[in-house]
Amino acid sequence: MNEIRLFSPATVANVSCGFDVLGFCLDGVGDEMVIRKIEKKGIYITHIEGADLPYDPKSNVAGVSALALYEAIDVDFGFEIEIYKKIKPGSGIGSSAASAVGSVFGMNALLNKPFNTTQLTEFAIKGEALASQCEHADNLAPALFGGFTLVKSVSPLQVLEIPTPDNLFAVILHPQIEIKTAEARAILPRDIPLSDAITQWANFGSLIHALHTSDYDLIKASLRDVIVEPYRSRLIPFYDEVIQAAAQAGALGSGISGSGPSVFTLCEGHAAAKAVAKQIEAVYRNSDIAFDIHVSKINTQGIKVIG
Repeated sequence: MNEIRLFSPATVANVSCGFDVLGFCLDGVGDEMVIRKIEKKGIYITHIEGADLPYDPKSNVAGVSALALYEAIDVDFGFEIEIYKKIKPGSGIGSSAASAVGSVFGMNALLNKPFNTTQLTEFAIKGEALASQCEHADNLAPALFGGFTLVKSVSPLQVLEIPTPDNLFAVILHPQIEIKTAEARAILPRDIPLSDAITQWANFGSLIHALHTSDYDLIKASLRDVIVEPYRSRLIPFYDEVIQAAAQAGALGSGISGSGPSVFTLCEGHAAAKAVAKQIEAVYRNSDIAFDIHVSKINTQGIKVIG
């Protein structure tokens, strides 16, 4: 096999109380990429659609992660990368992660899979760092592993796969504005009160337990962020109104996806998710901000071959 076409999924990172460590994978929303073996040695980005991104591999997250993997192998051929961007950069649902993951996953497949999923995540981190100015894997891991993932440690990298309740759905609101990850990090406080830290630990621990036991009531009681959301929510228009509308429609809970501006809502069942999406849409329909809404089952497979 000399060519592979991939669906590289969008992801939600942070997941309220799981800042920088917890993420989950979306279904039906993602980029497509083509990875191809060529005779000439090196990494080459030959086609990009859907976004104005650099073709220089050292300046493109897909290229940087590909170069990290390429430097770890000894071959007399190279790779071409085509990127069909369906996830808008700066949307908060893992646009850069999808690119970083797609290149290394495709190269690994064409090399007969010498690297495991954790190793691929390590290569992809190098590309993700280009976009956010720090190495983190809470978007990368769910895209590669599927479902919910917990990044126990980045150095050394340790990713834990968390069970996904069968009837859990996500609603994603994407306002058509851009929030840079680096800028969203810059507004966060350097120090936090101990009482807030204790509340966050309790919420996070109970959320992980709820996912393991498919306890939807406990999921609802745990999806609360007292550390990051109070600051980043100021960057998202009508954030409070969206959260309130989702709760009134029966959502389990909501939060900021990644660094925003996308907002995620978790729901029990497809019917509940559709009802929540309808109420959220009503909030933004009265604004002058363009937006998209996606209803997605949690994707437990992650990145996949489509051709």
